Amino acid sequence: MPSRFYEQPAQLFGVVCAGFLALSYGIAIAPAVSAQASSTAVQPAPRSAQETRGLAVYVSEGCPYCHTQQVRPLAVDAVWGRPTLPADYANLAPLAWYAGTPGVLGSQRTGPDLSDVGRRQASPDWQLMHLFNPRLVSPSSVMPALPWLFRLEARPSAAARIVAVPQGAAPAGMSVVATDAALDLVTYLLSLRLEPDAGARREPTTAISGGASRGADIFEARCAACHQSSGKGVPAAFPALVGNPTVTAADPTLHVSTILHGLQGKTIEGFSYSVAMPAFDSLLDDAQIAAVVNHERTSWGNGAPSVTTEQVRAIRASGRKP
Repeated sequence: MPSRFYEQPAQLFGVVCAGFLALSYGIAIAPAVSAQASSTAVQPAPRSAQETRGLAVYVSEGCPYCHTQQVRPLAVDAVWGRPTLPADYANLAPLAWYAGTPGVLGSQRTGPDLSDVGRRQASPDWQLMHLFNPRLVSPSSVMPALPWLFRLEARPSAAARIVAVPQGAAPAGMSVVATDAALDLVTYLLSLRLEPDAGARREPTTAISGGASRGADIFEARCAACHQSSGKGVPAAFPALVGNPTVTAADPTLHVSTILHGLQGKTIEGFSYSVAMPAFDSLLDDAQIAAVVNHERTSWGNGAPSVTTEQVRAIRASGRKP
């Protein structure tokens, strides 16, 4: 009597394996290869040694449990930038399969997405202050402080990286000094940037008229970490926007150019702010900048005239810097 197919283990195993390989190629391998080949995103450069050490600190401190590094193609994620693509996770460093981004994508979304944090929060001073005590820059933050990444020194050396913290954040007469681990972690965070993708669909923007809600959303995503949702800033670190003469001026040129090009060393009410404000000219379009400018000029008791997208476009074209 001839044997039946299911009674031949070798044949049965071979057919099952062939089916598994065919499905794996059709469902996973072929789409991944096609997506990577068709992407126009800029391929990321290999990580430096310091960035690699910073990634190790990032993982050891449990940061991926709360923070993601993947912007979904959803409206709720639009404030974080363009949706992430397969090419964003390519890494040319050795052992990329082990030390690359996919292993730390995160899923909780308890904290803000970090895919573009190197652009969104480009200030090393802010990053260090935030790691030392998140409540210094975000009073309602649930993120744990990481004080073991810092030292308190009465007489720090000239080479020490002193963290600018508000008065009272450290014991009297003591300076907060960042350790190598803290500096490595900040270097890694600042390396997280989403390069523009020429093939990605750009969300259409329109001239802002009465777009207070949209301006508030952009402010919360891009500005509130330093200037606070209340507009009161952080004393001795980030200036307040409430009653700020640049924000309340009838002529919006300085206000807009500051957002476009950034600023450092500005003296406001007798205090010189050494922490650099990043430029947003490549991150926000004219309509988005008009929206956030109008939010700042009409919130917290400020009553300055609104600006239009056309005004922002003209100021950008002029190239004038603050």
